[in-house]
Amino acid sequence: MSATEIKERAVVTRFAPSPTGFLHLGGARTALFNLLFARHYGGTFRLRIEDTDRARSTQPAIDAILNGMRWLGLDWDGEEVYQFARADRHAEVAHRMIEAGHAYRCYLTAEELDAMRAAAQAAKQPLRIRSPWRDRTDWPADQSYVVRLRAPTQGATTIDDRVQGEVTVQNAELDDLVLLRSDGTPTYMLAVVVDDHDMGVTHVIRGDDHLNNAFRQLPIYRAMNAIEGGWPDPVYAHIPLIHGSDGAKLSKRHGAVGIETYRDEMGILPEALDNYLLRLGWGHGDEEIIAREDAIRWFDLDAVGKSPSRFDLKKLEHLNGHYIRASDDSRLADLVAEKLGFDHDDTRRAALAAAMPALKPRAANLNELAEGTAFLFATRPLAIDADAAPLLAGEAPALLARLHGVLDAVHNWDTETTEAAVRQVAEAAEVKLGQVAQPLRAALTGRRTSPGIFDVLVLLGRDESLARIADHKA
Repeated sequence: MSATEIKERAVVTRFAPSPTGFLHLGGARTALFNLLFARHYGGTFRLRIEDTDRARSTQPAIDAILNGMRWLGLDWDGEEVYQFARADRHAEVAHRMIEAGHAYRCYLTAEELDAMRAAAQAAKQPLRIRSPWRDRTDWPADQSYVVRLRAPTQGATTIDDRVQGEVTVQNAELDDLVLLRSDGTPTYMLAVVVDDHDMGVTHVIRGDDHLNNAFRQLPIYRAMNAIEGGWPDPVYAHIPLIHGSDGAKLSKRHGAVGIETYRDEMGILPEALDNYLLRLGWGHGDEEIIAREDAIRWFDLDAVGKSPSRFDLKKLEHLNGHYIRASDDSRLADLVAEKLGFDHDDTRRAALAAAMPALKPRAANLNELAEGTAFLFATRPLAIDADAAPLLAGEAPALLARLHGVLDAVHNWDTETTEAAVRQVAEAAEVKLGQVAQPLRAALTGRRTSPGIFDVLVLLGRDESLARIADHKA
């Protein structure tokens, strides 16, 4: 379908997660691609919660999905749709298909199904059910049944997938899938098709692990189109899955954790994760840093690759560092204050905001930013890290005593005057600047590493700096 044809048919995409667990990277990327495609063509992006698995669907999982999407800025149009609430509508469609001869009542018993399964295994063939009830109408009145699709048996079905290209399956390989279970509840295959139709979905963009499902779902569309019209085939686009950096299927050891883990535990910014997910399988020339408005302008399915993408945590953190450096200092201060548990302390938040220009160039995530602020709020006597303690031994106390004397005479406390004072001490002692700066850093922060030492002096202020130096001078 060309861009012109797409515009003529109002685009509607959807993201349809099952609330049986967290919102993971693959799901978030699928939602992002659906959003961008819809926005690119001025269409609609919908959200459907596929909660028909009542034993495994949970409210905390639903909340995690909704919160994760809001955090990532994946704003859907309209109210979210809950699939379970539409069970009566799904059953209505199944019964219409029975009446029109596109589905049938199947009374196969569990024992008969087991025998079919055993025969298929013995023949080393996949189980494809062609029920003896397919063409019968002498239905027992007192026996439970399932409703099965009367799938096509001749010819082939071809899908012109927007990512995978032209894919063909022989109809003989398809089975008569169950539409309604014996208790009258709809199966996933039926519910998805009915919901996509009723929501007006024009483009189904999802992981390529669903490609086989498309061949099983298309006969439902085509049956209902024959019955009442207005059930056109959707345009399919099946996106390759995300793999780990070693090429294996993405697992927890690669980073297959909930989106909330990246937010709460790893200190990743939402715009960084959005940008990273966008580049996992899609590209626009050599562009790496892509703002949302540019992504909407540039995104189309033609640029989605056919090969699996590889998740690389180091690349994500590198990208996150870029967004931290570009982020507003006040916003970063608020996020770090929340992590440190004093988001209601205006004085400390102001101190954090003042420190951000010195801290954020060195940080790859919010955790590193929070750790880098520890010296600001430390109380005396300052705890000294084990690797920093040697910096305060030997000649260090004498150097710090000289430095204390020089700095005590400084009243215009800024980076230029404090730097001049430290250099003066180094020259007088005939040592390199680092031999003064390193013990000074240990005395002021308790660590071997910190923001620039002259920034540290200014951030701590004159009185606190002099007091900390005094604790370690000879």
